[in-house]
Amino acid sequence: MTPKSETARRFLTESALVLAPSSLRAWVRSGEIGLILLAALVGCLSGAIVSLMGWAAQTAHEWLFGLDLDERLSATPHVPALVALGVPTLGGAVLGVAIWLGGRVRRVPSRPVIDPIEANALHGGRLSLVDSVLVAVQNLISNGCGASVGLEAGYTQISAGLASRLGLSFELRRTDMRILVGCAAAAAIAAAFGAPLTGAFYAFELIIGTYAIGSLTPVVTAALAGAFVSRAILGHQTVITLGATPPVGPADYLPTLGLGLICAGLGILIMQGVTLVEEGVRRTKLPPLARPALGGLAVGVLALVATPQVLSAGHGALHLNLTDDGASVGAGALIALFLAKALASAISIGTGFRGGLFFASLFLGALAGKVFVMLAPPLVAMVLPPATYAVVGMSALAVAVIGGPMTMTFLALEVTGDFPIAGLVLVAVIASSLTVRKTFGYSFATWRFHLRGESIRSAHDVGWIRTLTVGQLMRREVRTVRTDTTLAAFRRAFPLGSGTQVVAVDEAGLYAGIVLVAEAHAAPIDDKATETRVADLLRYRDEVLLPQMNAKEAVALFDKAESEALAVVESREAARVIGILTEKHTLKRYSDELDRQRRASVGEVA
Repeated sequence: MTPKSETARRFLTESALVLAPSSLRAWVRSGEIGLILLAALVGCLSGAIVSLMGWAAQTAHEWLFGLDLDERLSATPHVPALVALGVPTLGGAVLGVAIWLGGRVRRVPSRPVIDPIEANALHGGRLSLVDSVLVAVQNLISNGCGASVGLEAGYTQISAGLASRLGLSFELRRTDMRILVGCAAAAAIAAAFGAPLTGAFYAFELIIGTYAIGSLTPVVTAALAGAFVSRAILGHQTVITLGATPPVGPADYLPTLGLGLICAGLGILIMQGVTLVEEGVRRTKLPPLARPALGGLAVGVLALVATPQVLSAGHGALHLNLTDDGASVGAGALIALFLAKALASAISIGTGFRGGLFFASLFLGALAGKVFVMLAPPLVAMVLPPATYAVVGMSALAVAVIGGPMTMTFLALEVTGDFPIAGLVLVAVIASSLTVRKTFGYSFATWRFHLRGESIRSAHDVGWIRTLTVGQLMRREVRTVRTDTTLAAFRRAFPLGSGTQVVAVDEAGLYAGIVLVAEAHAAPIDDKATETRVADLLRYRDEVLLPQMNAKEAVALFDKAESEALAVVESREAARVIGILTEKHTLKRYSDELDRQRRASVGEVA
């Protein structure tokens, strides 16, 4: 390993890298079996980590809120006022201290934490283990003190960070590294829900960005390993239990289609609501480390004014609202609960608590489904029980916020074991996903990337585009001519057939434009030919390439300038010519790399 590559790896991992033995590295890199075994190891570790974090969060709820053993915080009927206000507020203060300490540990505190989606999209699966551990700890503190955030973000972050570190130790190729990070996320979600297929498709749709035969075996292996380890540690945990449902008929699909469209709109409002809260908090000029304490107080107030069901992720509240007793609650109460939970989640994330909207979107979707059943019968005949539409709404709203239509379809299937309901869910999630994609264009994760200035729409590997720069593609041997050169002298120096263009520079040697050789020779020869200067024939005076531009930006500039070649300058301020790049060469290299990435994504190359 070169010193330069070692430095880059240390920057990504923020610590010294321990390499596996060379013979073992070579064996893992040489075939698919090694990657599968590595995926199984990642799956087992992820399952154990998820179990530990879940147990720690539940224990914190029991201790801090005085719950009975195995009682869920969001299902408790009453929380004392002092506890409801004090625990989230103090938890926010503790989180502020943890964030401050974490900033001292991180090498670049101002750099945003790279999550698994961004790691696979831009960095070839590389993300910091130190950052991942800090995120998991902060997520655990947030959830443990009752903030309305789930643990899924922490589960996937620390699992992916561990997988990335393991992949670096074995010096995996870029494609294999991305798959291994996907394996970690698959195992984490599979362990969290006891749903291996859900975990696998979470990885395919949201972390890897595509399904391929080459990634199927390692991802499924990791998901199964994660689910088995979690079940062995915590025991079997049923997320949703439904009673007997009548047969699903063709007429039942129309209401689910409408519910999917409604959930799409609700999902967009929730995502934008979080952004509005964040912007409002920023405008208060409150120090960032003090914001979680204020958010905790606000969540505590909501728990007292509305219901304790707004606290934490909402596992207990989801069960409560899917029972027969929960079904008897009126539409007004369910709408109030929906608004309170959505506001609590927006406040929690907007004020700096660590976590995501995965489980909150499931809970909110279940509420939306039940409200839909209560309010829609005058327009649409309802045959299926409310719990069925709650499951459909749960998946449809989660797709709108999180993404992954097949992920949420398999989640509904695995947690209910009901194939006909899975068919209804598929219709609703397709409607929801398509509506959000065409009207809003982002999931919650990619929306936050957009707000940060990153153009990431999915986990598809686009990082190679940023590394394919003009500085790598350009030709450094550049033919130049001064702008005060006469046309006659130019023709003698650059006869027809000697090239297509020449870069012109001024007296200071800085870029002035490009002269087309054919155009210079096509100019009429008259008595003024000796007086005509190169400066009179210049093209593309303002269109230049910079070495840090990527190939995609270069192609766009070629189209805008309508030029076959452009000069490359050091910078726009110091326009010293350092190379030239043609559109033909750029498109060829871009096309070759795009084809290589395509073949890698479907498993045609290692």
